[in-house]
This record gives sequence, structure tokens and C-alpha cells, in this order.
Amino acid sequence: MNNWFSEKGLKQGIFWAVMIYFIGTLNDVLARFLGDRLHAVEIAFFRFFFSAVIVLFPMLRSKNNLFKSTIHIWHVMRGVLGAVALGLCCFSVNVMPLAENTTILFSEALFMLPLAAIFLREKVSMRAIVATIIGFFGLIVMFRPSAGNMNLMALIPTFAALLFAIMNIMIKKMIDNKENTLTMLFYFGLYTTIISGAIVPFYWITPNLKELFLILLLGIGANLIQLFIFLAYRATTASNISPVRYVELPFAVLFGFVFFGQIPESTALIGAILIIAGTFVSSCSKKG
Repeated sequence: MNNWFSEKGLKQGIFWAVMIYFIGTLNDVLARFLGDRLHAVEIAFFRFFFSAVIVLFPMLRSKNNLFKSTIHIWHVMRGVLGAVALGLCCFSVNVMPLAENTTILFSEALFMLPLAAIFLREKVSMRAIVATIIGFFGLIVMFRPSAGNMNLMALIPTFAALLFAIMNIMIKKMIDNKENTLTMLFYFGLYTTIISGAIVPFYWITPNLKELFLILLLGIGANLIQLFIFLAYRATTASNISPVRYVELPFAVLFGFVFFGQIPESTALIGAILIIAGTFVSSCSKKG
């Protein structure tokens, strides 16, 4: 009998993908709780700091020099993009309903299509192009342009989604370059800590013990998400993983209702349907 948990393949890849979005939604809940008193910049800083510290210990214990990298500039670039993207996410979960924020972040897959065509030279079908246009139309609906009070806050997770898409292209390139998982985790945590640390003094509020505990959990979750991304990509193809992302929406709706009493608006549901339809079809239509 095939042991799917220990052998690479579709089932293992789907398992790790589900874990990515489960932990990711839990991290959003933690960030929202912390956002009651702490600024998004400070939450992001501590998330990055504990993420780097946690992975430092296995780095030091390794017999190999995991601090050495032939593509160090990629780590720096990824750290800059990650600091901005995750800082935006820490802010957006505190100003938008959890399910609505999660749905807009689905547009990452829409941005991935043109980026993969340009930088990974993936072939794109006409059906994928049409589906992507439908998905972007759903994104416009999420902005509620005809409601009289345009939801400009939706720009925050939209820009974060674009940055995440760029980072995923970089991750794919780094994995193809045989970069070590711990090396990728450490330098991402290090550079995002440095970047956010330069800004955090302007927003500093000393966290209490409860907040420090939640921040530590946030850092652990951040490393788990990255680890699960690497495991999923190594187990199966990116096109197999992409459709699994939609399990994040039920998680977000459930956690948003349980923890914050949030119920999605009808406009958000219409936009979500269009975005999910567009990203699902475009993900399943990739060639190569």
C-alpha cells in the first residue's frame, strides 16, 4: 500500500496545501486579536523576529554551513517584498472582515498567471486568460464602485496579493536552484526583521505577557506556513496545489463568525464567486 504521507505525490501535496491555509487563517485571527492594541508594524516585526529566532537553532546545529548562499540577493529581495506584503496583511485583517480579506488575497493566483508566463515561461491557454479576466472583474466587485462608498481598503490586500505572487515566483526559482529550506526560512525572517525593525520605533507599544505569547505563536505559524509551502511544492506541481487554496475561505468564514461575529455581505459573496471561478479555471488551464 502506498504511504502518501511519506512519499511525494498529489495526496501529500494537497495535505500540505490544506495545512498552509489552515495555519494562515489562524495567524490572521491572532493578528486581529493583537491589533486591538498593537500597531500592524509592531505585530509584523515580532512575527518576523520570532520566525528568524526559531529557525536559527537548527541552522546552528547543522553540520553544513546553511548560512552560505550563492543567491543571497534573492533572499534580500524576498525579505523586502515579504516585509511589505505581510505588514499590509497584518493591517488589513484589522480593518476588513476576515472572509472578505481572504477572498481578495485569492487574487494572488490571478497575478501569478501573467508573472508565470513572463518569468517562468509557462504556456497560457486562452481559457486561462478569459478566466483571469473574470477573476479580476470579481476583484472590482469587491471594491463596490457603485455603492457610493468605494471600499478603498480593498486596495491593501490586493497589493499584498500581487507581492505574494511575485514572492511565489521567487520561491519556485530558489527551489529550482536547490536552496536549502532552513536557509530560505532564516534569511526571510532576518531581512524582514531588519526592515520592519527600522520602522517599529515610531509605532512602539510595549506588549504585555499575553500579547507576547500570541506573538510567539504568530512567529511559529509564520515558519510553519513557509515550511508547508516548500513541502507542498516539493511533493507535487504548483498547478495541483493552486485549486486547494479555496479551503481557506470556509476557514475564514468560520473563524470570522466564531471569533468576531462577522457575516459576509452579499457584494463580497458575489465578488468571491467570480474571483474563485476565475482563479480556479485559470489554475487548472495552465499548460506545461
